Amino acid sequence: MKGMIPDDVDADADADAVPRKGKVVTTKPPPILPDELIEEILLRIPARSLVRLRNSVCSSWRTLISSSQFAKDHLRRSMAVDPALTHPRIACYGQTYLYPTIGVFSVRSVMGNPPREPTKVVPYDYEGSFRLIIGSCNGLMCLHDEEGQAMLWNPCTGFTSQPLEIGCLLSICGFGYDHVNDKYKLFAVVKKKSGESVSRMFTFGPNSTWRTIQDFPHKLGDRNYRGSMVDLVGLFVSGTGTLNWLFHRYLSFVWVLSLDLVKETYSQFSLPSRDSDDDHRVAPQLGILRDSLAVCYETKKTHWTVWLMKDYGVPQSWTKLAIIPHHPRLDRRPSSLRPIYMLKNVLLVFTPCGEFVLCNLNDGSIDFPNIDSSSDYMPRPRPLTQYSYERIFQLYHESLVSPSHFGLPSCSSEMRLMKPSL
Repeated sequence: MKGMIPDDVDADADADAVPRKGKVVTTKPPPILPDELIEEILLRIPARSLVRLRNSVCSSWRTLISSSQFAKDHLRRSMAVDPALTHPRIACYGQTYLYPTIGVFSVRSVMGNPPREPTKVVPYDYEGSFRLIIGSCNGLMCLHDEEGQAMLWNPCTGFTSQPLEIGCLLSICGFGYDHVNDKYKLFAVVKKKSGESVSRMFTFGPNSTWRTIQDFPHKLGDRNYRGSMVDLVGLFVSGTGTLNWLFHRYLSFVWVLSLDLVKETYSQFSLPSRDSDDDHRVAPQLGILRDSLAVCYETKKTHWTVWLMKDYGVPQSWTKLAIIPHHPRLDRRPSSLRPIYMLKNVLLVFTPCGEFVLCNLNDGSIDFPNIDSSSDYMPRPRPLTQYSYERIFQLYHESLVSPSHFGLPSCSSEMRLMKPSL
């Protein structure tokens, strides 16, 4: 008889049998993936995509994605195994407090777009006075305002810490990560009411407080110290737990001063030696490439040389990475280029005149990317396509790290997105 189930079909199959127009279709429950496999799959998704998924997945996945351990694992995998997952971006802001906006744009877009296709700058605004970016680390940016407050902001997740009273900062400062104790730290030389300057470390956490540490080796305003700093904000080198400043003495002797955020002690090491016949004295520029310290010299008024430190703190490990020939558009004044980011054989650098430049290390060609800053709400500074020295830039990598992961009260971002995200 049609529709009858054969006698050799067992009871379990009979339970899953669904009659459809005289036929029997057997359905099976979907396979259940182990939790470990689900986590491994999610770890391979870029941070920005996970943020978008966070509110549309089941509660168990949402809890996993929001956990501090998953954020650490995702960051570790992104930086070590697949850096493309971090989607590097650059935040820019005006040098004065007249413009409270922070513009953000994609580094990959700058390096990959055709010349005629511009990279859009997406502006963020804050109702208060936070604007100065002290530094970035693991996707977090440390912001500072005129009133001596600091705030941590993750542009990718949209979370900020509540404003923290840290007092007024002097010029020398830096922000980084103590990887041994899993702490984020802010270093600053603070001027006391008596006029004396002291070096202090601020550790972000439930009981965030300043601690006085060993004096910074360089004294601002000390006439007996015949040297100067190229930059006053220290560069954080991931993996080493160090902040780094470049010093020179009449440009005849140049070295790097390093602050170990774990031990909270200082050290210094030399830069690569110039050629003996090179009498061109222009201050070099520090940068970070491939999680290593990099430095760029202008050499003999004919080209720039980029060096990479293979073994941190060991001067003998400086390795020549690239030679960039001079270009008429870059020869307006003696200067060194600042290394920003490297993707395969293309190096992104920044000029003292405020211009981004793409250098192809294979053929030596130079290109000038098209960056559209028309909507960044900073009408007075020149557009990014024109020598934007009125702006300051900060490279950061997207991550899931949140201020709440290390005990800070956090909230949805007080940095308001003013335009749709890229």
